Amino acid sequence: MAKEVEVDNRNCANIIQTGTNIEGEIRTNGNIRIDGTASGTIKALGKVIIGAEGVVNGEIECGNAAIEGQCNVKITVKELLELKSTARFEGEISTSKLSIETGAIFCGICKMKIEDKQSIKEK
Repeated sequence: MAKEVEVDNRNCANIIQTGTNIEGEIRTNGNIRIDGTASGTIKALGKVIIGAEGVVNGEIECGNAAIEGQCNVKITVKELLELKSTARFEGEISTSKLSIETGAIFCGICKMKIEDKQSIKEK
């Protein structure tokens, strides 16, 4: 009888290389880096990285994200979203923390989640 081994791959990266085109849904318990093109839905418990050559259209749900390439998406990030200086982002953002480097292009709307239950008006 074969012994079943549970592998913790949350720190491993899945990579979609330059020249690769994927359509549909991607789900991972770990991290993913996209240097190619992806259209559809990406759901990751870890970090989603869109490389400088990466292009993503659709929807992203993840723990953290760093965008260097082009995105036309609705993105929901549990913790930190980073738009790097080469990022070209169009769409909707929902996140707890947002970092936008000088040179990044952001066109769309952003909703920040307030962790403290007290509203900004009350402070």
